[in-house]
Amino acid sequence: MAVGLASSVRAQGNPPANASATLFQNVRIFDGKSGSLSAPSSVLVKGNIIERISTTPIANEPGVVVIAGNGRTLMPGLIDAHWHAMLIRPTPVQSINGDVGYNNIAAGAEATDTLMRGFTTIRDVGGPIFGLKSAIDSGIVPGPRIYPSGAVITVTSGHGDFRQLSELPRTIGGMLSRMEQLGGSMVADSPDEVRVRVREQLMQGASQIKLTAGGGVSSPFSPIDVVTFTDAELRAAVEAAENWGTYVTVHAFTPAAIQQAIAVGVKCIEHGFLMDEATAKLIAEKGVWLSLQPLPEDLRLGFPAGSVQRAKADEVWPGIARTYEMAKKYKIKTAWGTDVLFSQALAQQQGAILASLVRWYSPAEALAMATGTNAELLALSGKRSPYAGKLGVVEPGALADLLLVDGNPLENINLIADPAKNFKVIMKDGKVYKNTLGG
Repeated sequence: MAVGLASSVRAQGNPPANASATLFQNVRIFDGKSGSLSAPSSVLVKGNIIERISTTPIANEPGVVVIAGNGRTLMPGLIDAHWHAMLIRPTPVQSINGDVGYNNIAAGAEATDTLMRGFTTIRDVGGPIFGLKSAIDSGIVPGPRIYPSGAVITVTSGHGDFRQLSELPRTIGGMLSRMEQLGGSMVADSPDEVRVRVREQLMQGASQIKLTAGGGVSSPFSPIDVVTFTDAELRAAVEAAENWGTYVTVHAFTPAAIQQAIAVGVKCIEHGFLMDEATAKLIAEKGVWLSLQPLPEDLRLGFPAGSVQRAKADEVWPGIARTYEMAKKYKIKTAWGTDVLFSQALAQQQGAILASLVRWYSPAEALAMATGTNAELLALSGKRSPYAGKLGVVEPGALADLLLVDGNPLENINLIADPAKNFKVIMKDGKVYKNTLGG
């Protein structure tokens, strides 16, 4: 019994302290870019870096942990480019009015589950994330790498303004609302206010800045068709972010909101589900990123029937397929994410949501989007990136974020929908967090 317990802890935990190198033998590699797997190969990881890849055997050395791949697929850790790590397990009310300590502990548990689903990196596009990120980076809690935006920056009545009508009127420079005190959203109603709020997020370690340029589904007082910020306000955010060597991404559905954002220098559009052909062409011509999500029907149905939010979801959801089709048609730089909110059950479908991309893409294209392509988007953070090194690929010199998959996901992408069964090894930063094969 004691031996079994020790094996279980090792399978899900870190390797022994003296294990500074890992050798994967007889693996076929999906490198995060190609449309096919490599020939049988060996991959040597030293520290947190992939040191060597060879189609001929690599000699074992003392102290190296050897993992026999037996022809399984070695691929990069998955990247979710639109995640809200602090907003998965609580209800909307709990996220603002609930106990902060409880919410942080719940987020830590969810972060561990996220990593165990094979997601070694997430781009967090709104929420009080800095404490959780620090806890993960310092080894207190197992979890993915986090590219944090910090608080969503919105306007009065914009998407992300979850205040009640009883909290109006707002006094500029007055007492912060509860959601602002928590760092979930910050209201800014002038270029100067926007500039301050952007700089506050950068001061706390934001790798990119998130604004809500148009209306949203979940916010009760934010109509879908509304353009929220003025040109001057959006431009202030872009200038402040670019002064720090990073970029602004915006929530935007409509052509008007998207076109305004592009005109002032925004580098990435989140969603874009109500765009038209002219807007799609503009995104492609300007080389702007489009961060898309194949939102599951269960997320729409999670809004109560008859609610304002459900009505807005019903308006937005039909545009998802059309937007993916235009993204392919115009060869837009497309990232992938999930945007799961307030549902642990849906978060457990993270891999299945990725697999659903086969409605528009081949398995290889979908997996490349969630690895190498998403990593290119992360690289827009420049020196504001919290992690030095190359992500999303399996190549010498890249960071060792790796999954060993029991099967070939390029032939059967649904393997990633059941990570507990099919991910035999999960490695992040050169550390093994799951190993059911021994070694």
